[in-house]
Amino acid sequence: VQLQASGGGLVQAGGSLRLSCAASGRTFSSHVMGWFRQAPGKEREFVGTIRWGAGTNYYADPVKGRFAISRDNAKNTVYLQMNSLKPEDTAVYYCARGRSVSSDYRTYDYWGQGTQVTVSS
Repeated sequence: VQLQASGGGLVQAGGSLRLSCAASGRTFSSHVMGWFRQAPGKEREFVGTIRWGAGTNYYADPVKGRFAISRDNAKNTVYLQMNSLKPEDTAVYYCARGRSVSSDYRTYDYWGQGTQVTVSS
C-alpha cells in the first residue's frame, strides 16, 4: 500500500484547504484511514479517521466542527476538508492506514509522506 498526500499550502487564518490522500494497492472496508499532524517540536497528533466502509467518522476535539473527512472509494482517495483554519493548525499533515479505529498513531501501518499546512495570522 502506498499513500500520497497532497493539497497543503499557505492560507490565512479563517481560510480553508482540502487535503487529499490517494491510496494505491488493495483496500478493505474494514480498514480505516487516519489523518495526523505534527507541528515542529511537538508530538504527532491525531486529527480524525474514517473507514473505507460504512461507519462513523471520529475527530479530535481541537478540529471538531471545523474539519471533515470524506472518501471516494472509486478513486481510493480520502479527503480532509479544513475550514476556519487557525494558526495553531499549522503542521505537517499525514494520512495513514490502520486496521481499526484509533487515535494512536502506532496502530497505523502505512503512512503518506506528509504535506505542509501553514496558517498565517
